Amino acid sequence: MRKKNKRIELQDVAVTDYAAEGKALTKVDGKVIFISGAVPGDTVDLLLTKNKKDWAEARVTNIKEYAKERVTPFCRHFGVCGGCKWQMLPYEKQLIYKQQEAEQNLRRIGKVSDAIFLPIVGAAETRYYRNKLEFTFSNKRYLLPEEIELLPQTSPDEEVESPAILGNGNGALGFHVPRIFDKA
Repeated sequence: MRKKNKRIELQDVAVTDYAAEGKALTKVDGKVIFISGAVPGDTVDLLLTKNKKDWAEARVTNIKEYAKERVTPFCRHFGVCGGCKWQMLPYEKQLIYKQQEAEQNLRRIGKVSDAIFLPIVGAAETRYYRNKLEFTFSNKRYLLPEEIELLPQTSPDEEVESPAILGNGNGALGFHVPRIFDKA
């Protein structure tokens, strides 16, 4: 029988650095924690979603103090579609982190030690420039926050016909959350 993981929450954690794949990181009691939804400089409350001996993954449950460099994301789908991980940082800062990540990966994983790295070349257009799309076909779909507000409020034992926005099993085509392919 699988052991049920204990819910571990951490309070007032200072986010200290960036990590790969749009995550930030910090260390708590010597353990490295990779954080989704935070940037270096934030002070946050966390919920651990994966907990190993030397490292953990977490998501932000509350931001206590925002990093000075934080900006308001321009895309209304930010945080829902999963495409742009660092939109809450200025584009110039995103480039710095991407440059550091590329260099670090080549040195650490690729064992490239004597290379001269040229500065990263940014995009001319810094908004709406993504060119990778992944679609899912499904009879389930995610709801945007404004669609959730349209759902009827019911008690758990009350039966209500599914609203049209749920798709009613007719299928949906759309984007999916990274690494999850059963909903569009």
